Amino acid sequence: MPLNCGQPLPLLSHKDVPPRVTENYILSGYRFPNYSLRDCLLSAFRPTNETGNFWTHFLPIFIFAYYFVEVFGWDGAPDADAPFFYPMWNYFIGVFCLLMASSMAHLLNSMSLVVREVCFFVDYGTISAYTVGSSLAYYYYIHPRAGIVEKGDRTISHLDLNHKRKGALPSSAMPEFNLFFETYYMPCACVIAIICVLSCCNTRQRWREHRYIIRTLVFLLPFLISSTPIFYRVLTRSPYPTTSSSFAASTTMPSFFYRHSLWLLVSALINISKFPERLAPGRFDIWGHSHQWFHCCTFLSILDELHMIQAEVRAILLNPDFLLPPTALSHLPGPTIASTYGVMLLLQTTIVSIIACFSWRANCIYGPQRDHLKKHMKVN
Repeated sequence: MPLNCGQPLPLLSHKDVPPRVTENYILSGYRFPNYSLRDCLLSAFRPTNETGNFWTHFLPIFIFAYYFVEVFGWDGAPDADAPFFYPMWNYFIGVFCLLMASSMAHLLNSMSLVVREVCFFVDYGTISAYTVGSSLAYYYYIHPRAGIVEKGDRTISHLDLNHKRKGALPSSAMPEFNLFFETYYMPCACVIAIICVLSCCNTRQRWREHRYIIRTLVFLLPFLISSTPIFYRVLTRSPYPTTSSSFAASTTMPSFFYRHSLWLLVSALINISKFPERLAPGRFDIWGHSHQWFHCCTFLSILDELHMIQAEVRAILLNPDFLLPPTALSHLPGPTIASTYGVMLLLQTTIVSIIACFSWRANCIYGPQRDHLKKHMKVN
């Protein structure tokens, strides 16, 4: 295949590209894995079978950012750089990295077979980091509800019961559940995120036949673990008086969670079934194939998750008796740089190490093929 200087490189059928590049039921619109960085960037504006995959996760970055910043303008909200918002910023980092890495992976993966592997390793890593970012937001904005106790006519938050002091009441809300939250919740979220990266990266070098099922099921596990605070909230009474504005704000949280879960379920079914291209191979090669719908559904789930978290933040801000952590009397330590950004940094360092190992293996496997393709290009 000759290089066409100044001309877009031709798009090919599934028979004209290495088998590693092909996708089930997608028959045309392929880019040969020899694109330069410039060629890849320009391909975002021409109809290839990756164009929709790029835009369905790149444009949502701006939509998410638009809704995310709303919380900083609410009445009673502290400054955007206050410790109270550390978990929100980590959640933003997780979502931003997920959407950006996904869109860039689909745009740049035709530079070579090795680059293709590395792109999707990074994609899997950012998905795992996103789940931990979500867990941090759940932990600090939803976890405290697990420790509500009553003292006379006054509702006391678990946040108010940190240091042992005279007259303090022990929490009556499932102490085993509180123990899980306070001791094991975040470590579990991090360990499972690492397991997800290892499993998904392995599907690119092993278990190829069932890769879509494995990847989908693997990411079901962090959803179940990370969502335990939500399950608790949905199954128990609200911590706020029914006549309060906090109660009204908090009651929207379950509906957002149900929608968040529904979009995740739909995206999983689409990713596994390869609908609609399975029904008409070749018809949805450029627009409308399953991975584009998968991207749309996952972003809608993220958007509902954002609204769910914001509902809890609004409820906290509307409760005048609620002590925003960190405070001297807080049972649950408030968010700190170490417990939020530090956790994410440690996790990202571990994920980068895993990606480096798999990338080295990919280079050993596909490096010779890359060199062969370059020689083939020169001959032609």
